Amino acid sequence: MTATETDITADLIRDLLREQHPDLADLPLELGALGWDNQVWRLGEDLAVRMPWATESADALLRKEHAWLPRLAPHLPLPVPVPRRLGEPSERFPRPWLVTTWVPGEPADRAPVTRPAEAAAALAGFLTALHRPAPDEAPAGRDRGGPLAGTAGRFTGALDSAVERGLVRDPEAVRAVWEDAAAAPEWAGPRLWLHGDLHPANVLTAHGGLAGVIDFGDLFAGDPACDLAAAWILLPDGAADLFHASYRPRPDSATLRRARGWAVLRALAGIHIGDAGVHGRPGGKRTWGPPAHAALERLTATVHP
Repeated sequence: MTATETDITADLIRDLLREQHPDLADLPLELGALGWDNQVWRLGEDLAVRMPWATESADALLRKEHAWLPRLAPHLPLPVPVPRRLGEPSERFPRPWLVTTWVPGEPADRAPVTRPAEAAAALAGFLTALHRPAPDEAPAGRDRGGPLAGTAGRFTGALDSAVERGLVRDPEAVRAVWEDAAAAPEWAGPRLWLHGDLHPANVLTAHGGLAGVIDFGDLFAGDPACDLAAAWILLPDGAADLFHASYRPRPDSATLRRARGWAVLRALAGIHIGDAGVHGRPGGKRTWGPPAHAALERLTATVHP
């Protein structure tokens, strides 16, 4: 089921461009990806059109990106999809849509990192640049970035379901990592800008290294531990320490403990989405499973970083 009743086609997008941004209407157009919230269509060589289709929340996420990401993008050392034009709801299509820059590369769930040292340094540099104090009016996270203990119900449900399906080899080790993370001191620093959704499908690679970061719909301000979880989710075995050595300021023990808890939650979600893809269930994406399983193995190797 999708939240958009209108069929999204190349002809529809061209008509919308002619109505609202006619200078872009004759550029070549082709479907690029079907994301969780949006379809992404490549427009010419350098642009993309993002069309909300699968969730009701996509509208607000697109507007948030349009409002905030252009302010942050110039400071980021990796390419990101910078919003260029906003399409407003109309009779032809009753939802907002966005024209952004196109970021070349392959999603990391399909083309994993194979140059760990380079990728660890690139990811650390990106998050060091992004994690700046946010203004008071910056958005809050939908279900992340706050105290980890508040996710206890979500964690228990995800772990129990994974155990029932035979998807987790050592559930007690998983539980130990999360409980240690939930017991760590909470973030006492300023609210920092966060990507909020750093998983392999939202990071692009090229030639084994990082090539870009996409989908800033969950952009918000909060505890950096939420983003630092990416070290275990995105990077190969042994690369998390390289990441932590490069990230500034170097995270303290409590922040790393919380980050491991967020990484466990991310890995469990990826395992379920991957399993749904294997069995053809709605919302499933087969390619999400292998990196999520690998991340959980890394996280349960030890309780402490």
